[in-house]
Amino acid sequence: MKKFALSFLAAVGAVLAVASYAAPAHAQATRTWVSGVGDDVNPCSRTAPCKTFAGAISKTATAGEINCLDSGGFGAVTITKSISILCEGVIGGILAAGTNGVIVNAAGAEVLLSGLDIEGFGTGLNGVRVLNAATVTIRNCSLRNFTQRGVNLEGPANTRVYLQDSQIISNTLGGFHMQGAGGAANNAFIERTTFDLNPGTAIDLVGPGQVILSGNTVGFSPTSVAISAGATTISYGNNIFRTAAAITQTLAHQ
Repeated sequence: MKKFALSFLAAVGAVLAVASYAAPAHAQATRTWVSGVGDDVNPCSRTAPCKTFAGAISKTATAGEINCLDSGGFGAVTITKSISILCEGVIGGILAAGTNGVIVNAAGAEVLLSGLDIEGFGTGLNGVRVLNAATVTIRNCSLRNFTQRGVNLEGPANTRVYLQDSQIISNTLGGFHMQGAGGAANNAFIERTTFDLNPGTAIDLVGPGQVILSGNTVGFSPTSVAISAGATTISYGNNIFRTAAAITQTLAHQ
């Protein structure tokens, strides 16, 4: 009997060891979820979602996705790895009073922000501030009421932003600003986006990078597009500029 008991305990120990090795307690998921009624102590699964983007990002694997299960305010977030935040079909709110809505600081990363409503409440700094990345795609987003810019691109060489199908409204210093760190060349593609009521220059580009513009509407700003220090712009000719726009090259829209 004693020999049997020892053998049984040894077998149980081996099973537990294998299970522990196969399923680490702190494994990150490739897809996580947030909900307006979630809790950041949860594992961020669909049935036990987190409350904030900041809470979910630590539980999401590199190149994974954070999805909004329902509408809610999910808080400001700093992104330090490749990741997608997707809130299509619901309200993915970020109220960023006194701070930046989203900071991207991830060398070589590919980041996607989709369906976000980013509100500065008149005291926030930037809607999205890009300090480092390979590419940042911002699509179907609203960025409003920041004291600096809706989007501020200031990365090292070859950092690129894709801004698509969005609204950039009432940001004090301007809608989109590009000035690479230490004079580095950054680049952007802006299409089908509305800029309105930005008291500063709507699209302000400091070289030596290039921005391509297609299908945008730029409303009430003192200047629609300004370039300096070697920055260049290409317009596909289907943009609407209410005020002066510095365009380096205009191409026919096919």
